[in-house]
Amino acid sequence: MSREAVGQSEELQQYIAAHSEPPDAVQRDLIEATSALGPAAAMQIGTSQGALLEVLVGALRPSFAVEIGTFTGYSALAIARGLPPEGRLLCCDVSEEWTAIARDHWQRAGVADRIDLRIGPASETLASLPEDQQVDFAFIDADKPGYVGYYEALVPRLGPGGLIAVDNTLWSGQVLDEADTSDDTVALRAFNDHVAADPRTIVALTPVGDGVTFIRRR
Repeated sequence: MSREAVGQSEELQQYIAAHSEPPDAVQRDLIEATSALGPAAAMQIGTSQGALLEVLVGALRPSFAVEIGTFTGYSALAIARGLPPEGRLLCCDVSEEWTAIARDHWQRAGVADRIDLRIGPASETLASLPEDQQVDFAFIDADKPGYVGYYEALVPRLGPGGLIAVDNTLWSGQVLDEADTSDDTVALRAFNDHVAADPRTIVALTPVGDGVTFIRRR
C-alpha cells in the first residue's frame, strides 16, 4: 500500500523515483487504471518499491513466491518479472473486481503464465498448500490485522535463503502515536513486536516507503 513515505519530503520521493527503474508502458497504464478507482488507488505500491521488488526477486531467483494482497497487480507484476524462467508466483486476494485489472495487465506484460491467482482468504489458500511446499520469497501487503497470522503460516515454509517482505510496517509513523488506537495501527504495532521477539528469524525494519520489514529464518 502506498502511503506517505516516512521522513521523506515530496522532493526526495521524486528524486528516489527518478533514480530508480522507471515504470514501462504497461506499468504506467496500470497506474492510470488504478488511479481511476479513486481513494482505493492509495493501496498501490509506489514505483520505486516495485523496482525494489523486481531487483530483490531477480537476485534471489525464487522457485516459488507468494504474495498476500494483490489489489490491481503492480507488485505482482514486479515480482513476476524478477522470477527465473521456472519460477512461479501464487497471488492471494479476495477481490475479483480489482484483480481483473491485474490479470489484464499481467497478460499484456507477458507474465500471466507465471502467476497463479487464488481468490479467497489468504489464510485458507496457504493452508491448502502441500505440507512440503517451500516458499522462497513472500510479500505481505494486505489486511493489517491478518499480518501475524500470515507471518506464522509462512515462516515454517521458508526455505534456505528464503525472504519475507512486509509492507506498511511504519504506517506513516503512526506506530509511534500511542493515542492512535485504530485497528490497523494497533495490529501493526503488535506485528512489529511479534516479529522482533521471534527467536526463529532475523528481522530488519527499514524506512523504505511506508516501512518495509525484511525477514529470514536463522
